[in-house]
Amino acid sequence: MSPGGSGGRSAEVSATGQVGVPSIGSEGQVVAGVVAHVGRERWVGVVLVRRGGYAAGVFRGAELVASKVGARLVQGRSAAGGWSQQRFARRREQQAGQARDAAAEVAARVLGPYMDRLEAVFFGGDRRAVDALRGDRRLAAAFAREAEPFLTVPDPRLAVLRDTPRTFRAVRIRVVDAGPAPGGADAQGHA
Repeated sequence: MSPGGSGGRSAEVSATGQVGVPSIGSEGQVVAGVVAHVGRERWVGVVLVRRGGYAAGVFRGAELVASKVGARLVQGRSAAGGWSQQRFARRREQQAGQARDAAAEVAARVLGPYMDRLEAVFFGGDRRAVDALRGDRRLAAAFAREAEPFLTVPDPRLAVLRDTPRTFRAVRIRVVDAGPAPGGADAQGHA
């Protein structure tokens, strides 16, 4: 939102969702402007990845429009030593690579048809698993639209994916008292 020339107070909302408010006019106008900005229905992508599990979805507002959820076996660590330990480590790394490839394929397939409409893509799950996907060319456009916050979620299941709008649509408001307004009045209009 930008100043409307009315001399009233207006809020300016950046692409990251930060709001800058000039110190003139009524606070009701600011609140109404912020509420209108926050309440706007947006197209958003979500990609969740954890060891072996993945989910990708496209939301219009809070409505899940397209999604795919899947899992691949990735064995845990072995307590055995020597040759067995090395063999299990190689197998685990191979399985992890297959799981990453499957996650990237599903994310590209689900988000791809909507990419031109998506205002943001939120990633979540395990940061290391998401970071392992960053080099995949199929997801370059998704990572170019990456937005905060990183979604901390349990195993990526459909129910978890459907619940993510509660996090990515949440709004944090920080009020900073900048001191007296021009003309010597404080935020409440006192001189």
